[in-house]
Amino acid sequence: MSAFSGATLMITGGTGSFGNTVLKHFLKTEIGQIRIFSRDEKKQDDMRHFLQAKYSDAAKKVKFYVGDVRDLRSVSDAMPGVDYIFHAAALKQVPSCEFFPMQAVKTNVEGTDNVLHAAIDAGVKRVVCLSTDKAAYPINAMGISKAMMEHVIYANARVSAERGGPVICVTRYGNVMCSRGSVIPLFIDQIHAGNPITITDPNMTRFLMNLDEAVELVKFAFEHANPGDLFIQKSDASTIGDLARAVQQLFGDTGTNIIGTRHGEKLYETLMTREERLRSEDMGQYFRVAADNRDLNYDKYFVKGQVQTMAEESYTSQNTNRLDVEGTVKKILTTDYVQEELKGIHHN
Repeated sequence: MSAFSGATLMITGGTGSFGNTVLKHFLKTEIGQIRIFSRDEKKQDDMRHFLQAKYSDAAKKVKFYVGDVRDLRSVSDAMPGVDYIFHAAALKQVPSCEFFPMQAVKTNVEGTDNVLHAAIDAGVKRVVCLSTDKAAYPINAMGISKAMMEHVIYANARVSAERGGPVICVTRYGNVMCSRGSVIPLFIDQIHAGNPITITDPNMTRFLMNLDEAVELVKFAFEHANPGDLFIQKSDASTIGDLARAVQQLFGDTGTNIIGTRHGEKLYETLMTREERLRSEDMGQYFRVAADNRDLNYDKYFVKGQVQTMAEESYTSQNTNRLDVEGTVKKILTTDYVQEELKGIHHN
């Protein structure tokens, strides 16, 4: 993408799965500098050694900043000279957020507000924030904190647009396969250990995306965003039972153990609410949901007659394209993690 030629990109939470995939996409391009901003110095050191071993020529483009999005000063100190930001820092484990909800608020809500204020003050050009399907009709602390994060984004996007500041938008996607803390690596570890894999509810449905698709969604949002836009990828889904069977087809059947749903889990996920669907635009592989740019003076928006406030149905993991076991096998084979794990088995 020519917009990144010679530019400086900052990734918050940059040592996570998303940040590592962004590096894979961007290191060989004409990008000027990538700033990895995160609070884990060990992961930064691991990433530094990995880059020097695998991308020795391009590794000098990557700069590391230890800091926390909760700490506005550390965010601001990393910001001078930044052109674009991918904001991926988050607490995203549903059970841990359920037990420590204020920690989710501090990172996901206050941390996002810090990043956006610092970006506006530093003259950044564009910010793409990463959200989750759990923010749509949220029932758990992680989803509620991400829903509030989205509203913080919309409010800051409005202010930034009025001031001629950065274009701020948000992407929302479902389960990213093989990302940190996700279920496929857990299943594979359990099979390697000879243990039955643990399934919460085999009838649960979840969207399935790979990390490359997550980066492509962010790049699409970067290219097409108006202030406050929400972008959603049309995604396949499968049941947890079929996902488990797909992993076992590849790695071996050690049996299953159904343990029941964990704190705050839904039977299915929603990527776009009925209210959002009403103002969405179908862009092919993606939906764009335009920001509601009305101000607080509602009288001037009064219209006579019947007003439609929602579409007939949400866009969910129940009504999207459902993969069977074979389709799920093909989908999970698109991840680098599964490919590497299979290589390890064959080498042994």
